[in-house]
Amino acid sequence: MTIAVRPEYATRYSDPRVHQYVFTYDVTIENVGGETAQLLWRHWLIHDPVAGDHEVEGEGVVGEFPVLRPGEAHRYQSFCVLRSPNGHMEGFYHFRRGDGSLFRAPIPRFHFHAPPEAAGTLLN
Repeated sequence: MTIAVRPEYATRYSDPRVHQYVFTYDVTIENVGGETAQLLWRHWLIHDPVAGDHEVEGEGVVGEFPVLRPGEAHRYQSFCVLRSPNGHMEGFYHFRRGDGSLFRAPIPRFHFHAPPEAAGTLLN
């Protein structure tokens, strides 16, 4: 599996005056292997310099358990709320192959950065 993530600052839902920075992220999971696999579980490590580090895990992704045949991709969007204008996430997905064996696919670290004008409101 290859996993690519594209984060974006969500100005509309953020409120820097109360230290609420909302980021959306688009995830693309592509099966580059030779076997069909189903995503079962997600595990995220979230780094927020203000609120501290925490982990989030659970079944599927946004209520789905996609089955990916070789060459297929699954895309979804989710979000993260930080108390800091900057942070990062990383983690892994658990998959099950057709023969029942399990494997982990790492989610590479990606960074959140609010624009300078949003982060600057903390100084006012």
